[in-house]
Amino acid sequence: MSRSPGAVAAVRSTVQHPAFGQAMHDMAGTSLGIAAWGLVTGVAMVKSGMPVGLALFMSLAVYAGSAQLAVIPLMAAGAPLWVIWLTAACVNLRFVIFSSMLRSYFAHLPLRQRLAVGYFNGDVIYVAFMKRFPEPHPQAEQIPYFWGAATTNWLSWQVPSIAGILLANAVPLSWGLGFAGVLALLGVLLSLVFDRATWLTCGIAAMAAIAAFSLPLKLNILVAIAAAVAAGLLMEAVDRRHRQRRVVLVPPDRNLPPKTPTPVPDGDAAGLRQERQP
Repeated sequence: MSRSPGAVAAVRSTVQHPAFGQAMHDMAGTSLGIAAWGLVTGVAMVKSGMPVGLALFMSLAVYAGSAQLAVIPLMAAGAPLWVIWLTAACVNLRFVIFSSMLRSYFAHLPLRQRLAVGYFNGDVIYVAFMKRFPEPHPQAEQIPYFWGAATTNWLSWQVPSIAGILLANAVPLSWGLGFAGVLALLGVLLSLVFDRATWLTCGIAAMAAIAAFSLPLKLNILVAIAAAVAAGLLMEAVDRRHRQRRVVLVPPDRNLPPKTPTPVPDGDAAGLRQERQP
C-alpha cells in the first residue's frame, strides 16, 4: 500500500507533463485511420466465426491489428497452428527492430515498465517518437511523450475494435467495411513511408504479394514480408558500401622523412627582425 500514492503521483505527473499533451496532438492526425482499422478488425473477427469473448480477449491481449487481420482468415480456414503462429510472427518482426531502436531511450527503466512500453508500442507511435527525439539518449520528456502517444493510439484502436465486436451482427456486409479497412491501412501506411528506400520496399512487397496471390493459406503475405526484408537488407548493404567508397584514404609515404619544423635560435630571430626594419 505504501507504493500506491507514489504510483498515483507518478501517473499524475506524467499526464500533466506538457510532452504528454504534445504527443496526443501529434497522434490526432492518424487517430481516425487507426479507429477505422480497429472497427473493421473487430467486425472481421466476429464475422469469421470467432466467439465474442475470444474476440474481446484477442483485441486486448494481442493488440496488433496487422497480425490480427493476417491470422483471422487462416483461423477461419482451419489452417495448421504452425502456419498461424509463423504468419503472426513474421508480420510482427518489425517490432523487434522497433524495440532495438528504442532500447537506447528506455534501457534504464525497470523491467515492468519496459514490458509495458513493448506492449503499448506501435508503428505510428514509433515514427512520432523518433521524429520528436532523433538523438538516442534519455531525456526527461521522453516518457511522458511516449505515454501520451500510446494512450491516444490504444484508445483509438480498442474502443472502435470492441464496438465492432459487440455490434458485428448488426453491421451488414453490404456496408463494405473491408474496403474501408483497406483505406485505413493505406492511410496508416502512407504516414510511415517517408523516404525513397521505404517507398521502394513497399513497392517490392506489393508486387511480391500480387505475384504469389495464388498460394494457399494466404502464404503470399509471408512471401511479401520476405521480399521486403530482403530488399531492405540489400539496400542497406549497397548504401553502406557506397558510403565506404566515398571515403578516400591517402596513406602516407613511408619513404619520405617526417616533416618537422626547424627551430630558430633567439639571437638569429632577433637579427632577422632588425634586418627587415628600414
